[in-house]
Amino acid sequence: MANNAEVNGESVESNQLSDKEEQGGGEGGGGSEKDAGGGLTDSQSEVLERCLHALKHAKNDSHTLAALLLITRLCPANQLNQPTLRRIFEAVGLNLPARLLVTALRGGDNSSLPPHELLSLGTALLAALSTDPDMASHPQLLTTVPLLLSILANGPMNQQKQEAEDPSKDQKMEDRTSGDVDQSAQDNSKQSCDGGREAKEESSSSSLDKAMAADCYQVLTAVCALPRGSDQLLSRGGIPALCQAVQQNQTLSRDRGLALLGCLLSGKTKDKAWSKHPAELLSLLVQLSKDFCQSRDQTRLDMCAQLVQFLPPVGVAVENEEVKGVVAQLWGVLRPMMQAKLTPRQIGPILILSACLLDLYGWELVGPPKFCCLLVNRACVEVRMGLEEPPGNDLSPELQHTLTGCYRIMEAAIEQACCMGVSQTPAPTPPTSSTPTFLTLQQSRQVLGVLEEAFSALMYHLQQVDPSRYGEPFVFATFRSLCSWLAEETSCLKEEVTALLPFLINYSRSHLQGESAEQGLSDWMAEMSVREEREVWTGKEALRYLLPALCHLSAEDGPRKVLLTLDTPALLVDFLMQSWTSLKGKSGVVSTRDPSMETACSALLNFTVTEPERVRKDPCFKTLEALLSEALPVLVHKPRLLVLAANYCTLGLMIGRLKPASSAEAGHRRFFSSALRFLRSALDSSSSPGPVKVSPSWEESWDEVEELWRLSLQALGGCVRAQPWITALVREEGWLKHTLAMLSQCSALPDQHTQGALEEALCALADTCPTCKGEISDMMKRNDKGALSSMRSLKKSGRAK
Repeated sequence: MANNAEVNGESVESNQLSDKEEQGGGEGGGGSEKDAGGGLTDSQSEVLERCLHALKHAKNDSHTLAALLLITRLCPANQLNQPTLRRIFEAVGLNLPARLLVTALRGGDNSSLPPHELLSLGTALLAALSTDPDMASHPQLLTTVPLLLSILANGPMNQQKQEAEDPSKDQKMEDRTSGDVDQSAQDNSKQSCDGGREAKEESSSSSLDKAMAADCYQVLTAVCALPRGSDQLLSRGGIPALCQAVQQNQTLSRDRGLALLGCLLSGKTKDKAWSKHPAELLSLLVQLSKDFCQSRDQTRLDMCAQLVQFLPPVGVAVENEEVKGVVAQLWGVLRPMMQAKLTPRQIGPILILSACLLDLYGWELVGPPKFCCLLVNRACVEVRMGLEEPPGNDLSPELQHTLTGCYRIMEAAIEQACCMGVSQTPAPTPPTSSTPTFLTLQQSRQVLGVLEEAFSALMYHLQQVDPSRYGEPFVFATFRSLCSWLAEETSCLKEEVTALLPFLINYSRSHLQGESAEQGLSDWMAEMSVREEREVWTGKEALRYLLPALCHLSAEDGPRKVLLTLDTPALLVDFLMQSWTSLKGKSGVVSTRDPSMETACSALLNFTVTEPERVRKDPCFKTLEALLSEALPVLVHKPRLLVLAANYCTLGLMIGRLKPASSAEAGHRRFFSSALRFLRSALDSSSSPGPVKVSPSWEESWDEVEELWRLSLQALGGCVRAQPWITALVREEGWLKHTLAMLSQCSALPDQHTQGALEEALCALADTCPTCKGEISDMMKRNDKGALSSMRSLKKSGRAK
């Protein structure tokens, strides 16, 4: 711009505070040679001190602008150190740039400078101020964020018209910035406002110039970098404004705007952003996917990484048919890309985008089985190439990111090959994009073969991991992926798996006990798009992923011996104690089932059944008994946690049968009383004389707990034989009376296994307690037609005559 403004008696160019000069790109005035440190010359320092004095003692905005413009002309920002910049910022403050923006956007003849130049000055000042984190987080600067967003979305001229139509919209902003530009600046506007300037103003204001756009983005980017910066932008309309800027192709929107949106849509704010602005974000996603489909070669490869940021969370995607259509289109473009000859650097973004699409809809939209196999094979090859490097070779962050995407493809492939069913013959026609993809038996074997090779590479890599690296996100990603394989398949690579157990247990223990750097993993979990990884990191997650594998491995002799040397039962007990403490802390909240607690019980049950001597001697099992005695009386009143209660009940009774005879302790008595009431509630005899049914409260979970219930009854018989004092409790709690009455009145039990379990418990009572034996005998004599009469073991053994 060539327009000059008369400020405080001297003519200064009004556009000197441009983005170029504020960022250090302008030419320095003063002319003398710079010192070796790249700072100011003596003459520049002298001028700077005078200007700073003028800034501190300025009587009005005209004086402030004059001193400020002189500083920017003679002392470019790249020559000023941080303390000097801070002195300037403190002298100028945030009121001035905020007032410049308000004045410009309201329009009118109250300023000596055109609105566009006021905006240029205001945004440049804010951009310079925002380079200081303290200034960027200042409440006054944050109040300018909606104005800057509006400028980027609408352009300065459109914004000016909007403000003119609704003068009350920014009243609050005006109050916060202490009114309009002062009267001196308004007087100067009468002298410098003529027809020529108005014509020039219209042409310059019709579009947003790059300098002003860059300044706006500088401020917003600085705010976004603050600890809660993403939330600050989100709450001030950042998403809809930036989406509008991109869709209208405003200045720098495709460069800076998309990058800023990507930051807002990453990490913990992604779900919140999609929840608040689904329409705007979906519209942007549709446009970006269309651009992706129409782009070519390198541009398309570059867009792969960009698209990942704009995909919605899983919950939003599943419910939206438009998202499903976008994902189908993206797969249509990715298929030929995946089949082309690609370098490792080129294939990385494609695999990462493919992994994110799999997160949304699984294999449903991927394409024909042949392509699915190709996708898995490419991911496995990248993993092997990346991980089978000699020890000591560090993996670049870019390669780690690619391999993490490959892990997710491999995990999805495990589910497809092992859990979703395999057809013996090829389907007559290739599956369409709207139907799930099923592999043939041969294809499934091929997939499992390449997966086995890839997971062998994962185990090789983890063997090299030093404990000092336990806090690294990539180590956790590798650990997590291997656990997904071990949860389904522990028969392959058994020797390698057994050899890796020390790492797996020590790694899990390190995180459970909080010895590793948890914050980095917490941040990484928030960045991941996989749904279960978006939960809050607590330190228990590592062991949670390993638990299914521990269930399998603890049932096998070789691996179980290694697990015992690693004190695995104590680790599981520690996990249960921490989880129970967390569950208790949620009192008043609807109890949520935690399957990992149930899985930990299953692993401990394996140790209890197969290693009775270890159970008798290991102090951790005494700790476990105390936990079960505390928890079961609470769980029996939590219908939503019935499966966990069944696990606790079974585990406690299985341990109890191994204990030597002793007097009844308060904790043990409390546990057995709760266990007897719990077991009694499983069957409903209200329909007698018909067959017994499963109680309504148990019916929904019966498939999961019926084996545990039967095992509990068998263990109860063992407890009765091992600790005779329990027989008195069985009678006191009414379990024997209730059971005999039910069996005598009903015609049949749900199945033969249920009858066998009840009969075993009754036989144990008859063997150890004469009173119980008499009650059982009397009931059998009085009722010769009920289910009780069909229990032949009682009759044949002569226990109930």
